[in-house]
Amino acid sequence: MIPYGKHDIDDSDIEAVVDVLRHQFLTQGQQVPAFEKALCDYTEARHAVAVNSGTSGLHVACLAAGLTKGDLGWTVPVSFAASANCILYCGADVDFVDIDPATRNICTQALRKKLNTAAQQNRLPRVLVVVHFTGASCDMKAIRALTEPYGIIVIEDAAHALGGRHDGDKIGRCRYSDMAVMSFHPVKSITTAEGGAVLTNDDNLAYRCNLFAKHGITRDPSLMQGESHGPWYYQQLELGYNYRLSDLHAALGLSQLAKLDNFVAKRRELAAKYLSELTELPLALPQISSLHESAWHLFMIEVTRHDRGQVFERLQQRGIGGNVHYIPIHLHPYYRNLGFTEGDFPAAEQFYRRAITIPLFSSLTADEQTRVVKVLTEVLA
Repeated sequence: MIPYGKHDIDDSDIEAVVDVLRHQFLTQGQQVPAFEKALCDYTEARHAVAVNSGTSGLHVACLAAGLTKGDLGWTVPVSFAASANCILYCGADVDFVDIDPATRNICTQALRKKLNTAAQQNRLPRVLVVVHFTGASCDMKAIRALTEPYGIIVIEDAAHALGGRHDGDKIGRCRYSDMAVMSFHPVKSITTAEGGAVLTNDDNLAYRCNLFAKHGITRDPSLMQGESHGPWYYQQLELGYNYRLSDLHAALGLSQLAKLDNFVAKRRELAAKYLSELTELPLALPQISSLHESAWHLFMIEVTRHDRGQVFERLQQRGIGGNVHYIPIHLHPYYRNLGFTEGDFPAAEQFYRRAITIPLFSSLTADEQTRVVKVLTEVLA
């Protein structure tokens, strides 16, 4: 079975982890700060706060933004549930903006319309979580222009997108956003096994992300109430969480980050071949402004003249592993209980009915990709 996604680990990655096991702190040592600095060097963001998952990163970003009970946060329906759950974790209400059927990212026209209505109703969101679906950036310049007049904090859910570019910048640079959240799950651009990070150029947001990720505790005497009792002393300033990344995970991340551009280059090469060889099939293929800007975390096809379920099953039967990204968040039972229903976001729902993720990962061989194309062609014949 050829999986839809797969990590790429070599001996240097293993040696980096073993070195920590043999010689260094397993947690709260020097590997996490080194990994955070490397992320800043790569993306050119001013600050990076490493955490134990992309979900944790989204949560602390929302907390740092001051999202709380009575507030509202928006995101898109086509994403993993964490993109919306992070808003609910803070006690705020959640709503969605539909996707653009062509880009599969947030529709800026729908965003403009929803913002105008929300302004009239005096119910604007405090945060907007935009998702760079499959690794292609949203139109961040347009999104910033729409949200800035209302003072909305923009968080990029860039879990799919490390290694991609937008408007001349590495994704994560935060030129048009307040924070960007990365994921280092095994099928992402690089992996730390489990892990994530929040990137920002704002000193206060970085401080708050650090605080919420580490129990809300500080050891900085200048931030304490009253005088320090000594070098052992610390104070809890906020109700924080244990979202720290271990040095083991960070060591793997450092080793992987050095290979990121090669990983993404390979993904782009594979995506180009798919775009060339699948063009005559009855499918809707990804439409992005530039092949060489997306990080190509996933390659999503839309089955336009066949039953998606049957196509999916036949691919599985012939050894082609697939997936569907994603079940629209608002259609999950939990979100239906909040009042959402089928028909609320038609573009997202239409995409879900037709979507299949086919194999794409940096170690996918030419023979394996040829087999994927051959089987898909035969299944659709």
